[in-house]
Amino acid sequence: MRLSPVLKTGVWITALCLCAQGQTPPGNPAAVNESKGMPPRISPAEYQAHAQAGTVTIAAEFTGHGVGTPQGTLATEDYVVVETGFFGADGARTKLSIDDFSLRVNGKKALLPGQPYGVVLSSLKDPEWEPPVKVEKKSSMSTGGGGGEGQSNDPPPVPKMSFPERRAMEQKVQKATLPEGDRALPVAGLIFFRYGGKTKGIQSLELIYSGPAGKATLKLQP
Repeated sequence: MRLSPVLKTGVWITALCLCAQGQTPPGNPAAVNESKGMPPRISPAEYQAHAQAGTVTIAAEFTGHGVGTPQGTLATEDYVVVETGFFGADGARTKLSIDDFSLRVNGKKALLPGQPYGVVLSSLKDPEWEPPVKVEKKSSMSTGGGGGEGQSNDPPPVPKMSFPERRAMEQKVQKATLPEGDRALPVAGLIFFRYGGKTKGIQSLELIYSGPAGKATLKLQP
């Protein structure tokens, strides 16, 4: 039985689609948008604190409301940030998850759980961002009559980043976030904790890890 040209074309298209599906599994957003983390520092001693969890050394440094990325420092008023690094022997690997981390503030019993970077994006700010300068249009209304027509007492609109600017800022944070899953060491990245208070009120700070590598508590400098 010979296939018509139309049927032949349909068969080839179907085969190509099946091949493409085999190369990129559906429903796997991590394959498209995956956190790469930050470059690890030279050694755990380069961080504020470090502790041993099994065969893995965990290092960390508290950066307050500052979100440090390789491309510059951003800020968030609703969250605090801890830069973490994992170190081990050559060829060592470990599984990472933000759920393995919590933060104890001022010795309180209630712990602050690690948060996914996505919830932080809405509160992100770039301290160095400046709104574009707008040229004010001259009013065509005459101001000599004293009627006040054409004038408004409403406050000026709050300047906002353009979508491309906002997206670029969010991508910086995404890439700097601690990558999750099975990872080769050393690896480093940011972990976020919800805390809207001022860091001046923090007297003591502990980063608590409980995960596949073991358990560890790191005393950080507020």
